[in-house]
Amino acid sequence: MYPLYFLYDQWPVLLLRLALGVILVVHGWPKLRNLGQNAKNFSGMGFRPGWLFGTIAAILEFFGGIGLALGLMTTLIALFVSLEFLVILFWRWVKRMPFVGGWEFDLLIFAAAISLFALGAGAYSLDRVWFGVL
Repeated sequence: MYPLYFLYDQWPVLLLRLALGVILVVHGWPKLRNLGQNAKNFSGMGFRPGWLFGTIAAILEFFGGIGLALGLMTTLIALFVSLEFLVILFWRWVKRMPFVGGWEFDLLIFAAAISLFALGAGAYSLDRVWFGVL
């Protein structure tokens, strides 16, 4: 039906990886840059010890975002990002935050991470170049 589809089927995976990677880097950098304030923020939200959970989130978002953008260790990073955002979604649900202006963006990040976990890095990735893994 679509004889040339195979020429373009890996581009959406690349686009998804790049978009999610950039979003995570942009949100992880302020956390990583000011770990002290980040720890206070996490403690204030009820994640104690704040220094531990805040540092894990900062490292995962910043360096994980870089890894996703490059397509390096994609499935592992996507799994950890999925778990992080599953916790975020549950926390926001428990706090009864509204969907719009509350947690719709987190749901989108979760869905993108789960998709990358299932799909893998794709053909245009370091995982493919270095390890032969799609």
